[in-house]
Amino acid sequence: MYQEINASSTAFASMFNSIVAPRPIGWISSISAAGVVNLAPFSYFNGISPAPAMVMFACNGPLDRDQKDTIANIREVPEFVANFACYELRAQINLSSATVPRGVNEFELTGLESAPARLVRPPMVKAAPANLECTVVKIVDLPPQAPGERMSSVVIGRVVAVHVQDAFLNADGRFDTRRANPLLRLGGFTYGTLGELLEIPRPVV
Repeated sequence: MYQEINASSTAFASMFNSIVAPRPIGWISSISAAGVVNLAPFSYFNGISPAPAMVMFACNGPLDRDQKDTIANIREVPEFVANFACYELRAQINLSSATVPRGVNEFELTGLESAPARLVRPPMVKAAPANLECTVVKIVDLPPQAPGERMSSVVIGRVVAVHVQDAFLNADGRFDTRRANPLLRLGGFTYGTLGELLEIPRPVV
C-alpha cells in the first residue's frame, strides 16, 4: 500500500523536505552595492562539480517582500561566501534565519565575528570550520506555475578561494568532516548530525 500525493498540494511541500534529506546547509554571506551585509542559511545547497569547483543554493521567494535579501544582494554584487554550517554554531545559524527588515546585519544580530574574504567582497563567518569564496556564474529563476508556489532562484557559484581552520585538518592535510560536525537539515524544524560512517569501496566489474 502507498499513498499518492498531489505534488502541487500544500501538504506535499513539507513532505518533500522530509523525503529529500538530509541536506547540507549553505550558510551564505552576501553584500549589497551599498555595503549592507547579510548572512542567511539555505537548506537547498550542495556542490555541483569539484573541477571546476562549483556550488549551488536555492532561494525561495519570501512572503513579506518581492525577494530575499540574499538574492537581492547577489544581483547587485555577484559574489558570496558559503560558510560551513556546523553543529557547534547551530544557535547562530538558526537565529540568522529569522525574518528581519532589509538592512539588518545578521553578524551583529547573532554576535558572530566576521573576517574579510580574500577575493570577494562579502565577509566570512570567522568561527566556521571552512569557508568557500564564490563568484556567481548564473542565477536561474524558476517562476511559479501552480497555485501556492513562489518564485525560486537557483544561484550557481564558482569557488575561487577556500579557507579551512587548522583544527579541522587531519594528518594527511584533508578536511575532517566528522570533526567539523556538519549540521544537516531534515523536514520541518528537525535537524541532524553525522551518524555512523561507512567505507564502501566502489566495485570493480
